[in-house]
Amino acid sequence: MKIDQPHAWPLTVEEAIAIQEKLRNQVITEDIFKEPVRYVAGVDMGFEADGTISRAAVAVLSFPDLQVVETSLARRPTTFPYIPGFLSFREIPAVLDALEKIQIIPDIILCDGQGIAHPRRLGIASHLGLIIDIPTIGVAKSLLIGKHEDLPENRGSLQPLTHRGETIGAVLRTRTGVKPVYISSGHRVSLPTAINYVLRCTPKYRLPETTRIADKLASAR
Repeated sequence: MKIDQPHAWPLTVEEAIAIQEKLRNQVITEDIFKEPVRYVAGVDMGFEADGTISRAAVAVLSFPDLQVVETSLARRPTTFPYIPGFLSFREIPAVLDALEKIQIIPDIILCDGQGIAHPRRLGIASHLGLIIDIPTIGVAKSLLIGKHEDLPENRGSLQPLTHRGETIGAVLRTRTGVKPVYISSGHRVSLPTAINYVLRCTPKYRLPETTRIADKLASAR
């Protein structure tokens, strides 16, 4: 997969904020992709050597049967600290390296993190989608910003996630009686479509199969 990587990544929070503010209005939260979707992918991160080395994993699965068709790993030095709201600057450089190794280009990428459910509406899923121009969905395990009503316990239950009077995502229970996940548009995918694909990618467990497989690769030793 050929990627036009940024020539330089910011080293300070101030530089990162400036990039987020510049890119936020370029994010598309409507469906712009071809169907039927044949391949979905997950990206996830692990760290080695006390966090000084980033280890990125990509797992490409066939859709809708969710069978692994390709995986890749990439390592590079970590250049940005862990700061909530700025994970894309810490993680995307290695993710891009891993994506460059794959041959099958996914139709949609599910990211372990936020899309527009972010203070400046540019979480890792949105940022990655803009760079590679592939539809992305944010599937986060925890709440970063926003409020929502209580969620019923059954699978498929959802509530809007709002922030400053704007719907920025949804809280979705993917498995009965298990903690929900936080869904938001990344890039070129609407929220209803994002919810639909997340449910179809979570047939058994709380997290999408794409995320589960990428996580195992990223954390393996």
